[in-house]
Amino acid sequence: MGYTKRYDGRKFDESRETDSKAGIIPRALGSGFFQFGNTKAIAAVYGPKTMHPKHKENPEKGVLRCTYDMMSFSVTERKKPGPSRRSQEISKVSEWALQPVIDISEFPNTVVDVHIMITQADASTRCAGINAASIALAQAGIPMKELVTAVSIGKIDDKLVVDVDKEEEDHEGGEGATDIAMAFTKSGDITLLQLDGNIQPSELKEAIKLGRKACDEIYEKQKEALIKTE
Repeated sequence: MGYTKRYDGRKFDESRETDSKAGIIPRALGSGFFQFGNTKAIAAVYGPKTMHPKHKENPEKGVLRCTYDMMSFSVTERKKPGPSRRSQEISKVSEWALQPVIDISEFPNTVVDVHIMITQADASTRCAGINAASIALAQAGIPMKELVTAVSIGKIDDKLVVDVDKEEEDHEGGEGATDIAMAFTKSGDITLLQLDGNIQPSELKEAIKLGRKACDEIYEKQKEALIKTE
């Protein structure tokens, strides 16, 4: 019969309720919060500061370093302490998504640290983390060309859906579910396109169109959070 109705009643092109805030961590240079439904992420920015270890210094420009992790209470199953292979991978993916808009060429041999923490997880955590980090970097005054906005697009049976939640992620045991994390700048450049599963080229084109539309709406939330802290 196929996937004809979303578990939570949303339209196929509708993201969950979103919320965003800036300046939530007083001691950080910049900080941000972003929420997709029951998925909540906070991000804090420190730097530019001296790079440690020294051998990772870049004499030509500063280095952006993202660290992603999930709090032990963010998921229902027990989480082992310390970084997992998954968190290390998402840390690197977050750097790739944000790097194209960051200009820290005036700060050679330094590092800008972005700490992303998931406080509650219900799928789409990397996208929520990237959105929080983008807010935090802007609030910190790190030179940026523009904000980065991220969303997940899923393919469940023959349907493309915006902002996948955990119930959809686990649809039929996760079999046949495709998940695409994507990030855009306001001007339309794609800074992240990460595909997990199978999809036809025509479907991917449509997924990108859906993602861009959703990110335009999310961008307004990010901008609103930053305006409130000015």
